[in-house]
Amino acid sequence: MAGGRFHGYSGLGNPERPERQRESITGGETENNIRMYKREKSIQIKSSASAFHNNLSILPITDKNLTYFAVIHGSVVNMVSASTDGLNLSHRQLQSKEGGLVHGTSLIMQASWCVLPSRILLVLASQKGIQMYESDGSIMVYWHAMDTPEAPTGSSAGSILVFNIPPKGTNITVSEVLEQHRDPITDIACDCSEDKECTADLVTADDSGVLCIWKSGEDFKLMYKIAAYGGTCSSVKMWSGIIAAGYGSGQILIYDAATGTVHVEVNAHARWICTLDIASESGKLLSGGEDSFLRIWRIYRNPESNTIEVEHEHTECVTDVQICGAKFCDPEGTAFAVTGYDLSEIIRYVQV
Repeated sequence: MAGGRFHGYSGLGNPERPERQRESITGGETENNIRMYKREKSIQIKSSASAFHNNLSILPITDKNLTYFAVIHGSVVNMVSASTDGLNLSHRQLQSKEGGLVHGTSLIMQASWCVLPSRILLVLASQKGIQMYESDGSIMVYWHAMDTPEAPTGSSAGSILVFNIPPKGTNITVSEVLEQHRDPITDIACDCSEDKECTADLVTADDSGVLCIWKSGEDFKLMYKIAAYGGTCSSVKMWSGIIAAGYGSGQILIYDAATGTVHVEVNAHARWICTLDIASESGKLLSGGEDSFLRIWRIYRNPESNTIEVEHEHTECVTDVQICGAKFCDPEGTAFAVTGYDLSEIIRYVQV
């Protein structure tokens, strides 16, 4: 594996339920009601955000004091390069393609930067195929067609495609197809922490709510499955041996990645959870729901009991906005951004 492995999925967004060792908490304002974040100047985008869950991707370019943002609108990805203060902007639009030709009717379902050990790629997943670009969106380096007679994966087959990525160039190949899910894949996440606590380092979620936990490598190994929990798992994240899964019920379940045990059940939102994110260096968890609320939580493992605990830190109401995506802008979680359906701007918040 010279360059790295990339796990993609062909999807849009049952054993017994695992043993539970849980506490239940509810989101709300902090006791002292001190605001931790304030709203900054928004970043304008060329076209509004589509009503997809997880419809925001962010890549900090720390050595250049830049941040890349990507937001989907139909068959187009709006990409913005912004300076740290948000004053200097550069726009680019990437359109879905079929092979080497522009194919404007193919909806893009997800856009995300994949950070590998020796390379960063911007990956677009559409109804027709998967496109991979250099991180700035300037050059398309790979195209993988979906729904071909040779590989009938389709947009809702539940298949997960594993790609071999060289350090440079276009010699990208499919190395493995994982077929443990029976429903459309909704989200994929790898352990984003520097110090990984357990063998499992990848989690995948589907439309029925099933989670599959994997060990990545030359050959991916399924560690175990977590059965569906009362509805779709719309967003999932993994950090330091901890899995956070957001559901259509508005709940977030916190699992131990080593065992699949539920440690905390969070009644986070009044409506469907549409996005989660974790700040890799601080363990802050950001959740956004269709109730127009954003909440920030702190997750950690109690060193004495080895149980996973969650504390609520901040709530933000984005009035009259149907939230589509929300992400931290840096590994510490000192700033975050949010997109909303039919909104032609990216709203930003920074820590006070």
